[in-house]
Amino acid sequence: MNIAIITAAGTGTRTKQMVPKQFLNVNDKPIIIYTLECFQRHPEIDAIYVAILEGWEGFMDLYAKQFHITKLKGIVRGGATGQESIEKVLAAVAKDCGPEDLVMVHDGSRPYLPQRVITENLRVCREHGNAIAAVDTKEAMLQTEDKIKSNISIDREILYRTQTPHTMPLGAMLALHREAEARGITGSVATCTLLIECGYTVWFSRGSDLNFKITSLEDLMIFRALVSVMDKLNLEEETEFPNVKSLEENA
Repeated sequence: MNIAIITAAGTGTRTKQMVPKQFLNVNDKPIIIYTLECFQRHPEIDAIYVAILEGWEGFMDLYAKQFHITKLKGIVRGGATGQESIEKVLAAVAKDCGPEDLVMVHDGSRPYLPQRVITENLRVCREHGNAIAAVDTKEAMLQTEDKIKSNISIDREILYRTQTPHTMPLGAMLALHREAEARGITGSVATCTLLIECGYTVWFSRGSDLNFKITSLEDLMIFRALVSVMDKLNLEEETEFPNVKSLEENA
């Protein structure tokens, strides 16, 4: 089996909204549902579990029913950190699945996940034992100590920007979290950093610039625009995105 674990237990304070960002509506649909639909559509995903913010479990259940997320098998109250939330969901998944089943951890606030990113991530995990979606770095990169100036540049050719999904066999991921606990590692930023902190090598799968994380009002505006364009042109994948002339013809 292939199981998607969606982390959506954050409060989303940087978007400065009354409602947690994962429950903000875009075209009458909560952001978290866009994320779940990516896994609902993918033929290789068998089940979905969600770590949700305390007090929002009922809303998650209602929205899943409303938008026909039939693969949703578990809603788990999240922890104080992303690492703790993943651990809680893993415990729930372990009751229903075996150690060789693949678990794919994904940010609930990355609502536009192309299907080919999921496919490629699963393939790399099967080949190497883990997979981290990543993209190359296009900008000039500078190192700073005080966040106001720099005199050190870093070659962007040696840098990759990680995204989610992060995928591993269930047994290996459970063992990773036990090892982290034994080492006193808490609050690691993501599964990829936890792997590296515990001494493991991570393997990249091809991500997508459209698989961005909504953390600010600007990100939310970009996602609204993306949904509007894709809905208007009835598109789902960036590989099918039309050229400028096609966009002008449909304007």
